Amino acid sequence: MLRPPFFKRDPVKVAREVLGGTLVHVTEGGHRLTGRIVEVEAYDCPRDPACTAGRFHAARSAEMAIPPGKWLFWTAHGHPLLQVSCREEGVSASVLIRALQPLEGVPLMLDNRPVTRERDLTNGPAKLVYALGLNPARIAHRPVDSPELHLLPPDRPLPDDDVDMTARVGIAEGRNLPWRFVMKGNPWVSPAQPSMDLLSE
Repeated sequence: MLRPPFFKRDPVKVAREVLGGTLVHVTEGGHRLTGRIVEVEAYDCPRDPACTAGRFHAARSAEMAIPPGKWLFWTAHGHPLLQVSCREEGVSASVLIRALQPLEGVPLMLDNRPVTRERDLTNGPAKLVYALGLNPARIAHRPVDSPELHLLPPDRPLPDDDVDMTARVGIAEGRNLPWRFVMKGNPWVSPAQPSMDLLSE
């Protein structure tokens, strides 16, 4: 498992390194629901305009200022989204898990979130929370290496040629920062469009 100290650093670097890893949820009944992480975003409030505008307003971003390597949820449009805290305690920073490629427990995921196309099961941040049957009240502020919900690193580091780096989704400020990472060509990446095309250097 990835341990909390792994997250005590720049969330942009963390996001890039967890891409291709595996999110594992072990239910109360002992069932394993797992998915490969195919899309992530970083939020780093000390240098991130998104943290003081829109859904990342100051009060909300303060919720991220907890010790590194803790599970967090915030609500967007009435839906819970899963993130993990980064940097040292007192600094608001996190990585948002935006999409998964289902691996184990797909029938149970489909019970939790019936869809017509399996591709739509976990290809968004709220979708994956529902499909995995995550309970924010049980999981929030638990360590990222908890038996119930934890992260496994990629089998091997993903080469840059296999990764697309884009602007993030659904923000007004900081919309040109290239802090969204996706597995290139993976069909489970969310259909959302970046907030703005990256500016040319």
